[in-house]
Amino acid sequence: MPDFSAVVAATQQAADLAMRQWRDGAEPDAKVWEKSKGNPVSEIDLAVDALLKERFAAILPDAAWLSEETVDDPTRLNASRVWLVDPIDGTRDYIRGRSGWCVSVALVENGVPIFAIMAAPAQAKTWIARSGQGVTCNGERLSASARQDFAGSRVPTDDLPKVDRDLVIVEKPNSIAMRMTMVACDRADLVATLRWGNEWDIAAAHLVAQEAGALVSNALGQPMLYNKPDPKDFGLICSAPDIHAAAVERLAERADRILQS
Repeated sequence: MPDFSAVVAATQQAADLAMRQWRDGAEPDAKVWEKSKGNPVSEIDLAVDALLKERFAAILPDAAWLSEETVDDPTRLNASRVWLVDPIDGTRDYIRGRSGWCVSVALVENGVPIFAIMAAPAQAKTWIARSGQGVTCNGERLSASARQDFAGSRVPTDDLPKVDRDLVIVEKPNSIAMRMTMVACDRADLVATLRWGNEWDIAAAHLVAQEAGALVSNALGQPMLYNKPDPKDFGLICSAPDIHAAAVERLAERADRILQS
């Protein structure tokens, strides 16, 4: 196993690098452009990516690399361990001077996250999880939402369709990983999406939420494995355990309609 303290130190160094360019309520002191329509990136995303790739290669030389900001190397499929990294998850919040972004790092072994660290310096929070050993935020052990009734569940979102207005809107950070930590921290009960998403967006938050006691699946309620040839999953449900089945049922028809279209 790698020196996890070195992984934490490298991630915190990367978060500090991003934080030096972030401006509360304003655009960062960094160049920003669109990789594709509606998909922004900044030079800080690339700088954080490069720093972490170099540091992690020294910490665990046999691990492969899969990141949002690096061209995919298919040789990763031959590796039993791989780093899944989103150098800045929530880039829109980052470039708008909002705090809902983080540096997201997971070490995956045989398709399963075994270690995760998420650093959100604009909120002064760091989550660290290790498989079977629980999760902490700033050193305090977390227990996820234990909600039992689906109606009234807290959901970080901007709006709810009419059919879902038995749920309760809470503040939504741009980062999907940060939304998942809200379930882990018992500040939300449910995070759900119905779109194809990338593995690096959620691998670290998956372990954070799971180690706090939440359930995490794709939108169909199926388990999620990582380091797939096409590193994507359809949708996400991250929730308190007792409402997970109800969430799957609520979304089933919509999910099927999207997949059939």
